[in-house]
Amino acid sequence: MSVTKNHEAAVPEKNSTLGFWEKNNKSILVALGAVILLTGGYFVYKYWFKMPENQKAVEAIAKAQQYFATDSLQKALNGDGQSAGFLKVISKYGSTPSGNLAKLYAGQTYLQLGDFNNAVKYLNDFNANGSAQTQAFVYGLLGDAYSELKKNDEAIDNYKKAATTFDKNAALSSEYLYRAASLYEVMGKNKEAVELFKELKDKFPKTERGFTADKYLGRLGATE
Repeated sequence: MSVTKNHEAAVPEKNSTLGFWEKNNKSILVALGAVILLTGGYFVYKYWFKMPENQKAVEAIAKAQQYFATDSLQKALNGDGQSAGFLKVISKYGSTPSGNLAKLYAGQTYLQLGDFNNAVKYLNDFNANGSAQTQAFVYGLLGDAYSELKKNDEAIDNYKKAATTFDKNAALSSEYLYRAASLYEVMGKNKEAVELFKELKDKFPKTERGFTADKYLGRLGATE
């Protein structure tokens, strides 16, 4: 805006405009050069580097996903000597969408392998990028990992988040609410357990867990 205004004001006075250019041409060229360099650098990065990197990451993760799908978990994590595993994809392409996705896969793979600390590490590193459904799933996995580590408070916190972040998926939300309530019961916090079992019954009555909520409440002596 200021450049336009200065230019319009200088139009009637051509000599002053010329004088301005002669006095300031070096600094203007330096400024324009910096803008061109930065803009050019951005597009070079985006189109010559970033896009090919994304494509390489997509290709790299494909084999690891196949191994994961067939429960070849060690190969999914570490590769097979020819194809990269999730850990290599994270190392080489961590800033790409596929690299980010590999963190979720790695977290779930470690969870299945019983390495719960690494499961927590990679699940926490994963970015759901605003997807409530994906984030709810991650919270649920974190709840499982913390539960196995006997970190019950952290587990319950994540189970609760999993149950409420995307409650359109009633089956999963009810399952995570059930797990949170059950952990409260294991911890001897029956009041908190009853509250969650009642919430389970009220919010998800048509799910398997919601349908049997009265059984859990009866076990705690809280039948109506």
